[in-house]
Amino acid sequence: MTPRQARRQLLLTGLPLAGALLLGACTADHAGTAGDSPSAGERPGAGPTAPGDDPTGACPESGVLIRSTGSDAAMGLRALGLELINCGTAPYRLNGYPALTVQDEQHQQIRVTVIKGAKEITSGFDAPPVPITLSPGGRATAAVLWRNTVTETTVEATTGAYLDVAPDAGRPAQAVDPDGPIDLGNTGRIGVSAWKEAEPTTPAAPPAPSQPSGAPSMAVTPDSRL
Repeated sequence: MTPRQARRQLLLTGLPLAGALLLGACTADHAGTAGDSPSAGERPGAGPTAPGDDPTGACPESGVLIRSTGSDAAMGLRALGLELINCGTAPYRLNGYPALTVQDEQHQQIRVTVIKGAKEITSGFDAPPVPITLSPGGRATAAVLWRNTVTETTVEATTGAYLDVAPDAGRPAQAVDPDGPIDLGNTGRIGVSAWKEAEPTTPAAPPAPSQPSGAPSMAVTPDSRL
């Protein structure tokens, strides 16, 4: 597997970028119910979260933080990884797809067709949603996918500049860095995979102790006379 293929596989499986997530400053209590009102860190007035940003102290009142994990545009397929972190103090429940809103340079909403599962865009993202309960510190991942497809030269192409993402319809949205233009061509279609629980990260095993430089060897050399 080439380095580019490895990076693409990492993105499209929704795994987060390396790095520790500090959650100590997040104290909001939320049980994952719908109908919450927008709050600090969420739309309106939320700033984008760039890939790898340290969200310390930025846990919204909803108890979850949504951010991007980077994008890839190999072979004409655009893919943006999403990560949802339970930065609150209570379990958070998910069972569905992220809710997306695309905006232009003037922060005006663009009319797009959101395809759940991305079946009309690419294959491999049609797994149905399953109920997820994230413990504090738990993570879920998803992927946003689109193609810059032009089918009619007389139809103006759609390009978004900003992306808002909610855990699902009816919950507060947060601004997420799209890591580049959302160039949908003139099809206006964008796909999204269902949330799935991320594998817990495991620390790397410590390296085997090495013999200090210059230390006397304890190895025994066999006697050739035996």
